[in-house]
Amino acid sequence: MPTLPNGSIQVEQVWKRFRADLTAPLFYDQLKRLRHSIGPGRRNYRWVLKDINLEVEPGASVALIGINGSGKTTLLKVISQVTYQTAGYCNVRGRIGALLSITSGLHPDLTGRENVFLYGTVLGMSRQAIRKKFDEIVEFADLETAINRQVKFYSVGMQMRLGFSVAAFLEPDVLLVDEVLAVGDANFQQKCLQRIGEIVRQGTTLLYVSHDLASVEASCDRAVWLADAVIQAQGPTKDVVRMYRTAVEHNAMLVTANDGELRVLKAEVKATDGGQIRSDCDVEVILTVNARESLDGNFFIGVSQGTAFPMFVVYQHGTLPEGDFEIRCVLNHIPLPKGRYSIWAAMVGSKNSPYMPWNPVISFEAFGPDQFRPPEGVMILTPIYVKADWQVN
Repeated sequence: MPTLPNGSIQVEQVWKRFRADLTAPLFYDQLKRLRHSIGPGRRNYRWVLKDINLEVEPGASVALIGINGSGKTTLLKVISQVTYQTAGYCNVRGRIGALLSITSGLHPDLTGRENVFLYGTVLGMSRQAIRKKFDEIVEFADLETAINRQVKFYSVGMQMRLGFSVAAFLEPDVLLVDEVLAVGDANFQQKCLQRIGEIVRQGTTLLYVSHDLASVEASCDRAVWLADAVIQAQGPTKDVVRMYRTAVEHNAMLVTANDGELRVLKAEVKATDGGQIRSDCDVEVILTVNARESLDGNFFIGVSQGTAFPMFVVYQHGTLPEGDFEIRCVLNHIPLPKGRYSIWAAMVGSKNSPYMPWNPVISFEAFGPDQFRPPEGVMILTPIYVKADWQVN
């Protein structure tokens, strides 16, 4: 096997399995697991990574995306050698800085100062080199008044700030970050993204796990989508994120609730002029629904981009008849840039009783201006497109 340059990651045909949990308290679950474990060579194992192949060049920034349980964290742990693969080959060259949990690399009984030197020593740095970076670490983490306090007395946010600062400032060749920035406040998250951009430009390799797709697009050039323990797609971040969002939307629509008082039988979305759906055009949403009985309340329609948090919502109060009928709603001058979006619907009664829970009913593609691309390391906080006229006197 040829020698790789520092900062390289090579994963070839990696498989990883864990022993299944056999401590389920329910008798039915025990029987079900027993049934699945019976057979020649059958053991109570669950594969969490299956035939993973990944190659990351020095200085690259790669995101791992996917739903919970898809294998992202396990792959990071294999790469950082926190755990080892069941089969396959994994090689990482250079010093690894890993932030796999809030307290990664931190000892609760040591002070913040002692933890900085301990972590740096584990990374193979001399005390003199750590001292040169110490003031920067403390200032970035905003822990000047708490650095001599034991870490067990830190809040979760303070522990995260110290852990990230140590991992990001002690000059690792490879930085692994696993969904820990979410516990920080918005200002510190922004500082972390800017710092990540700086160290990537300096040549550090980044492997980043996050459910925040905006930060993924802002921080990484490539993305790898994991699902059911295998790689579904990898390539340019924008393309992979779009495929992932589409799959999430499709799965969400498959579980649309059908046991409420109101059900959506059919959905259609189109531009009112008969052309493509474009930024600033009028869009008509047509829903065929069924009500078990006459319902009085507020009917909501919202638009989102890949998540359950709508970018905007409209609603109408009224009474819906029993049986099958059609609801039409025209959204005037939709303020959306080019991209893929979902229509969501819900109905709530006058006493806040949910006749139909909030769920996606149809997706559509909008054509128009590209989304604003912010400077590197800056997140897109809102995908709303607003036309504006400017004048400088």
